[in-house]
Amino acid sequence: MVEVGAVAPDFTLHDQNRQRVALSSFRGSKHVLLVFYPFAFSGICTGELCRVRDELATYEAGDVQVLGVSVDTPFSLKAWSAEQGYGFPLLSDFWPHGEVARAYGVFDEKSGMAVRGTFLVDVAGVVRYAEVNGPGEPRDQEAWKKAVAALS
Repeated sequence: MVEVGAVAPDFTLHDQNRQRVALSSFRGSKHVLLVFYPFAFSGICTGELCRVRDELATYEAGDVQVLGVSVDTPFSLKAWSAEQGYGFPLLSDFWPHGEVARAYGVFDEKSGMAVRGTFLVDVAGVVRYAEVNGPGEPRDQEAWKKAVAALS
């Protein structure tokens, strides 16, 4: 897992609209909350990302760009985003399969999916918060908000 204090591995992935999104494009302008999750349309993932959606203003107020990341295709991410009304990019780590999740140490080789990894990257590209939860284990999003507040 990428540790707190390390430079976040850069990447470029396609979002649900097949637009390229690079982590480095936010350097110097916004913090980034990377939310890795196993699969679109699954119960715990939907609950977690709906809460992020409902509390998005909290992150935006802290100059934080939320980026969801999974191994799903952009096409399934687009359908899921439209269904749930997510107002932040969902990035496809589909091919090479799980390459970004591997770089962050949150790829489960046995199941072929990302586990629930959360990383807060500051405007300089340094990881300021890192948490990994196993399959079926929901995250404590209050900890994310505390980490965001500590950046201000």
